[in-house]
Amino acid sequence: MKPIIRNLVSVIRRFKFAVALNILGLSVAFAAFMLIMIQVDYDRSFDRFHVDSDKIFRVESYLSHVGGMLALVNQDIAEVFFNSSPHILASALVTPAMFGIDEAVFHIETDGAQNYFKEKVSTVTPGFFEVFTFDFVEGTHIDVNFEPGNVFIPLSFARKLFGDQPALGRQIVVNEGTQTVLGVYRDFPKNTIIENSVYFAMNPDEGNRGNFNRHAFVRLNDAANATLLIDNSMQNLDPDLAHNLAQFDFSKRLTALPDIHFTTDVQYDWTPKASRQTLMILFAIAIVIVVIAGINFTNFSTALTPMRIKNINIQRVVGAKLSTVRFAIVFEAVFISLLSYFVAILLVMLFRSTPAAALIDADLSLSSHSLIVGGAALVALLAGLFAGIYPSLYMTSFEPALVLKGSFGLTPKGRQLRNTLIGFQFIASLALIIGALFMYIQNRFMLNSDLGFDRDNLVLVDIGSIYEHRDAFANQVKSYSGVDDITFAQMPLSSDAYSKWGRNYKGEQINFQIVTVHHSFLRTMGIEVTEGRDFRAEDEESQVWIFNESARAQFGLEVNTSFDGNGGEIIGFIPDLKIASFRMTVEPMAFVVLPQGWGNRPATAHIKLAPGVNLRTALSHINSTLAEFDANYIFEVRFFDEVLQRLYEKETAVGSLITLFSLMAIFISIVGVFGLVVFDSQYRRKEIGVRKVHGATTLSIIVMFNKAYFKILAVCFVIAAPLAWYAVNRWLENFAYKTPMHWWVYLLAFAAVAAVTVCTVTFQNWRVANDDPVNSLKSE
Repeated sequence: MKPIIRNLVSVIRRFKFAVALNILGLSVAFAAFMLIMIQVDYDRSFDRFHVDSDKIFRVESYLSHVGGMLALVNQDIAEVFFNSSPHILASALVTPAMFGIDEAVFHIETDGAQNYFKEKVSTVTPGFFEVFTFDFVEGTHIDVNFEPGNVFIPLSFARKLFGDQPALGRQIVVNEGTQTVLGVYRDFPKNTIIENSVYFAMNPDEGNRGNFNRHAFVRLNDAANATLLIDNSMQNLDPDLAHNLAQFDFSKRLTALPDIHFTTDVQYDWTPKASRQTLMILFAIAIVIVVIAGINFTNFSTALTPMRIKNINIQRVVGAKLSTVRFAIVFEAVFISLLSYFVAILLVMLFRSTPAAALIDADLSLSSHSLIVGGAALVALLAGLFAGIYPSLYMTSFEPALVLKGSFGLTPKGRQLRNTLIGFQFIASLALIIGALFMYIQNRFMLNSDLGFDRDNLVLVDIGSIYEHRDAFANQVKSYSGVDDITFAQMPLSSDAYSKWGRNYKGEQINFQIVTVHHSFLRTMGIEVTEGRDFRAEDEESQVWIFNESARAQFGLEVNTSFDGNGGEIIGFIPDLKIASFRMTVEPMAFVVLPQGWGNRPATAHIKLAPGVNLRTALSHINSTLAEFDANYIFEVRFFDEVLQRLYEKETAVGSLITLFSLMAIFISIVGVFGLVVFDSQYRRKEIGVRKVHGATTLSIIVMFNKAYFKILAVCFVIAAPLAWYAVNRWLENFAYKTPMHWWVYLLAFAAVAAVTVCTVTFQNWRVANDDPVNSLKSE
């Protein structure tokens, strides 16, 4: 073993540059592999930590007049369904954030001081803790009286409130009401639709039970029984209710808990989403990166043959066994691969502390992903073995007594292998660059397109706790010269889930999205009324509507007409606005001014700052004004562009991830191209020397080499372009509004890879071409 180790040290000393490039390429590849697999595993295992997660289902509704599936149910229907079969072991209702409270401010008194905390909240029925798996560290949900006035809290919140002291039975105050802590549960991991919320007990008598305004979940005794339950449950409905639902072609669907993360055809679904298609792309990138690195490693080892062959022949002549020589070469490859793996571990640890770590949803601590870390070690071992076996057989295939003559690299078989190796890398690099560019263009298109209203310097803040004093708040905010105007709406105009209302118009039922606004909203936001009139202050004493053009075209609406009954008057129309993400088409929608005291109150302030204003000073003024009206409430002041970015944060993160890993793959490919050029130039030293003797210039030799690689690149582009087009086209199918498939993107990708290749080929062959031809001919 000592001679083998001594030989390894000798090889590392002699070929420092090649070994360094191998370690650099392999370590980047293994680090990228681990990071990608951590993200893929995060999405693949979403919600699977719940016990028997495949037996947990969300109940979804289909209503023809709404135009698709809803993640909501009617409470009366849900309760009938829950009691319809012994196969349902547990069931739960949840009030969605849109119909309840998303966050609340809690406070407790500690040493005479009031401490305030803002926390997510949810309202659920007791069965929620039977459907999902909760790990209680204090108290339990079993045999407790879970009713209004009692809450369950996550461990992280308990530590904020009480430190290391027990929380069970303690009281906390929210909205001036006192709540008793019934239990403390261990925080859920990030990859679940169940949030770490303060859970309040739902009052079954509150709200309109006939509306579709609840999420519903069931736990079954067997997942196979899901298909049997739907038809049976409909038979037990009240006849009048069944008759009413039949008018809307009502039906239900059960979606398994692990599938909810990937389900995108459901409205009013606020759960985190991912695409199986994207996961497959990321997984494919991980495999491609490792394969490219392995090819590079093998190629580098083979490229060193002319410089190592004499040493290997001498070892065999002096009596070294063929098996020993081959084992030494394989051992070198495995050692370098495993060393690269440990460098990759360090790279992943360093990556955790960079801003790019935010692109990965999962926890990046390696201790949380032991299987992936172990799997990467196995990949490194296999890469070392495969990268060592071929060079060991090739380098020892010559007769020991002979000097290396001819060139494997110039035989048809050698040329075919060389072209295949570089071709694979070119195809992968071109496809990845094209895909990353289109993702960037699409994300930029979504974030910068005209939405139909003025969003520049727009600041948003929810003034729920001071809503009753909104006029005084508005006047004080506008007292600062840097504020142009202020108005109010129910929510920011950047969501995929708005409330939908139904009205009877000329005897027909119509349904549309609604946003409740202040009478000044359209004027402040720069939204033009194309027909009819804008809202007025006196409209807040009645109920008036302004619809978009899609609603007018679909429903045949007319200005100055009213809905049947006491449904309000249509006073105008506006152009179609992009108030939902570009994933969805523009739907019929309306802005409405409702009388004071109605629900859906416009409690989100939209503050327009003056152009060129000092943003820090303006935000400081807004925050100080909020504190004057309610010093205890924790307000969140945001720019509209931040809200818009959150709407596309998954696409942006995935696009940035693919760009990052594409750059890694391109870097590894550059290393590979360099290795292939070394391989080529070493085998063609004699040819270069002969050409130099016959008068060839350095430039002509460099051009000769570049022409060969350019031809390979051109063929690879013809293969890569349609592959990339297909993949990008499939990805763009997720969007209703998408960027065109620009031809110049393909040209730019080709130019980028060509430029890198030319620089690499020129750099390496310039040295060989400038060498004294006598040295090249002597070495041959």
